[in-house]
Amino acid sequence: MTRDVDGHGAAHGRAPDVVPRTVPRLFETVAARAGDRTAVLFEDTAVSYAELNAAANRLARWLIDRGVGPDRAVAVSAPKSEDLITVLLAVLKAGGAYLALDPAYPSERLAHMVAQVRPVLLLHTSKDAELATPGTDMPRIVINDPDVRAEWETRPGHDVTDAERHAPLRPDHLMYIVFTSGSTGRPKGVAVTHGGVAGLVAGQREQIGTGPGDRVLQWASISFDAAFWDISLALMSGATLVMAAADDLLPGQPLRDTLIERRVTHATLPPVALSVTDADDVLPGGTLVSTGDAVSPSLVRTWAEDRRMFNGYGPTEVTVGSSIGRISDPDNIGIGRPFPGSAVRVLDERLSPVGSGEEGELYLAGPGLARGYLNHPGLTATRFVADPAGPPGSRMYRSGDRGRCRADGELFFTGRVDSQVKVRGFRIELGEIEARLAAHPAVDLACVVVEGDIATARIMGYVTTSTGTGADGAELRRYVARSLPEHMVPSTVVVLDRFPTDPNGKVDRAALTAARAGHPAAEAAASGDIDLCELVRRILGVPRVRPQDNFFELGGHSVLATMLARQIRKEFDVVIPMRSIFEATTLAELADLVDAARQG
Repeated sequence: MTRDVDGHGAAHGRAPDVVPRTVPRLFETVAARAGDRTAVLFEDTAVSYAELNAAANRLARWLIDRGVGPDRAVAVSAPKSEDLITVLLAVLKAGGAYLALDPAYPSERLAHMVAQVRPVLLLHTSKDAELATPGTDMPRIVINDPDVRAEWETRPGHDVTDAERHAPLRPDHLMYIVFTSGSTGRPKGVAVTHGGVAGLVAGQREQIGTGPGDRVLQWASISFDAAFWDISLALMSGATLVMAAADDLLPGQPLRDTLIERRVTHATLPPVALSVTDADDVLPGGTLVSTGDAVSPSLVRTWAEDRRMFNGYGPTEVTVGSSIGRISDPDNIGIGRPFPGSAVRVLDERLSPVGSGEEGELYLAGPGLARGYLNHPGLTATRFVADPAGPPGSRMYRSGDRGRCRADGELFFTGRVDSQVKVRGFRIELGEIEARLAAHPAVDLACVVVEGDIATARIMGYVTTSTGTGADGAELRRYVARSLPEHMVPSTVVVLDRFPTDPNGKVDRAALTAARAGHPAAEAAASGDIDLCELVRRILGVPRVRPQDNFFELGGHSVLATMLARQIRKEFDVVIPMRSIFEATTLAELADLVDAARQG
């Protein structure tokens, strides 16, 4: 397969031999070859490909009798186990699309998902009996009920045919519905078809090359599209899919123990999980795929040693991913090249191609595009737009990501279009600040957010650092100040032990402020400056303020200095000239001026 850049500013994955196929067809081809090889491993249970295929076929026929068919959704709520994989395959074999409900998700979110999709069935375990489904009358079936299981196990185990389904299953039929965060605060459903799976599997085969004897960890939440990546990486190649209980997959020691004890050879993990997990003795000689967030040079240096390490890219609005590439240089981390049959276009505001190496917005094209957002035709129309470089009727997805394409077709992610903010009248790209923080040798992960209102808006940096580096927030702030203008330097940089994450394993940026609250507050060496330090801490929103600190080195600026002067007048009933605030080298010096004014 060759990949290149065309005159439309697009990196292509060219693969004329990739014919769209449905998941059942792809899996059944592999299962026929793999036979007795282990398909799924969960705790002490090993299920062969032949056993898994037969069990899914039996359940699929039982589901067909209950109305499941093409473009009909089935809600599935079950903990990770070999049975979960059987159920998902059975839904697809019946022709249906699955809506996976992670039992760990908040009940309100799950209820919203069900209400939006309105599945024809809910398959759940006895542990999920309390799942609320207001306003729906869909049948609920307990899949681990012995009587229910005994009923479907009487069905034939050979592959289901189109003649048995309610209608022939085609690649353009729905495969799954995944919910992603919405700007309104309510998650929105993304409807994904089978159409992009063949290209995804071809890309996995060429880039990663899993096969018999390999063990692939199923880490991602089943409600996240990355879970399908794990499943296809194993079950579409003849490898073994390693399942584990949710508690055994928690980043840190539990995840490390699982990787070692289950002898995992391939894992796909987000940077936030890598940053808190010890790399020693994990995946020796194996393969690691980083995805979900930008991976830092420090994490690459830690994890790429004695392993193949890849970086993947792709929003929920495509079939799991758009591109992938092996990381060869920790200081020049790209997102690879498109999957076979797909294209990533780098376009300007007028949808015109940018030049080689120039930045633009990433537009994704190819068979892997989702149908759109469930029940949101207006939003679908604004994000899934006509592809001027494609055949009539073709579309491309406006990702909202910025990037560039090198002359050889290698893609690079450079930030979010909507991460540009305005602080103190300056337009600032938060991704640029994150990149500078992440470039520090000690930094594993970096996130930058804006906190406060219009008057108090301040840039806050959050990082996790490599063990034993001893780097603190002040040092990191000085580091970025050497290359960024003053208005882009974070007011403070907070070093956290670990980042808060959302259910999908991504950094939960909204929870960063709460994570900072656990850090030490103000420090003072003498009673005369304690109140002033606390006042400054509140204004700047920093975790710790000491008498020897400088107001502006903590992140103060002219607007905040004005607020400080106003608060000093309110709290201490004295007027301190603005010039004094600018000239004071330390807060202790400023506190002496306040004390003198109070006594005078």
